[in-house]
Amino acid sequence: MHVMAGLMVDAAGRVLLAERPAGKHLAGYWEFPGGKVEPGEAPLAALARELHEELGIELESAEPLIRVPWQYDDRQLLLDAWRVDRWKGAPQSMEGQALQWWEPDRIDPQSITPADRPILHALRLPNSYWMTPADVPFDRRDNCLKWMVDAIQNGVRLLQLNLPFWPVDSVRELAAALLTDARKRGAKILLHGDIEGALALDVGVHLNQAQSKSISERPLPWQQLVGVSCADPLQLNRATEIRADFATLPPRAAADHPQPSSDEWANFQAVIEKASLPVYATGTICPQHLAQARQHGAQGVAGTLLLWPT
Repeated sequence: MHVMAGLMVDAAGRVLLAERPAGKHLAGYWEFPGGKVEPGEAPLAALARELHEELGIELESAEPLIRVPWQYDDRQLLLDAWRVDRWKGAPQSMEGQALQWWEPDRIDPQSITPADRPILHALRLPNSYWMTPADVPFDRRDNCLKWMVDAIQNGVRLLQLNLPFWPVDSVRELAAALLTDARKRGAKILLHGDIEGALALDVGVHLNQAQSKSISERPLPWQQLVGVSCADPLQLNRATEIRADFATLPPRAAADHPQPSSDEWANFQAVIEKASLPVYATGTICPQHLAQARQHGAQGVAGTLLLWPT
């Protein structure tokens, strides 16, 4: 079943949710407005029709955000989510459903339908996910703090601290020192593999492949991000099973040709189209690949922060 979802974002950055009415599957949960694509109907036309029928508005422009395959018992869905920034008319309840405008970061993921949660994550997450270089020496920790403060002030909104040569407590101290500025600017900090530290600091965690295999459930509360490094479709499925917020996956690139080819990008797209969460392209990736990654269905690009001061 191909289902369209419209993320209507107003000038204040709020998004519209509709409550599923009594008597329907998942009654009482909230969802993004939309509905089924009719046979022979183009997806964008279906979205425009559904938003008109459900909210009484005329769609003017929208762009794809994420496609989420999902299964409820014996029903298989493809939830096709588009971000809607322009429309005519004031949204109103045409079918008796409750409507509510929300700031995306204030939405409780447990209050919306399970299939809509990956869409919420995609809406919240930036297009770029940055990591510290793994070889930053511990004796440069003061420089590292200044460098990352500058990065956050210059627009980095998702930052993983991956510093394997540092003592664990020192990485946590660095995260704590970044938090005030990060929260003021809406940036999210993740620790690499340190679930205990993430819980203590109220930050996110990025799990490696072995960790995602060893746990049976989401390791952090919903308000703290969980990312997973993946290398294949099975690992992406595992990330979905533990209810991670996003994953990273490298487009396959040959050793003698480090930049992904068009065939490798096509294979990457085929893999992530079966994933039920946002996926960043990583590996031999740089900011110049952002448009290409987005064209092939990625949330964006993930890589090492550039311009580490010498």
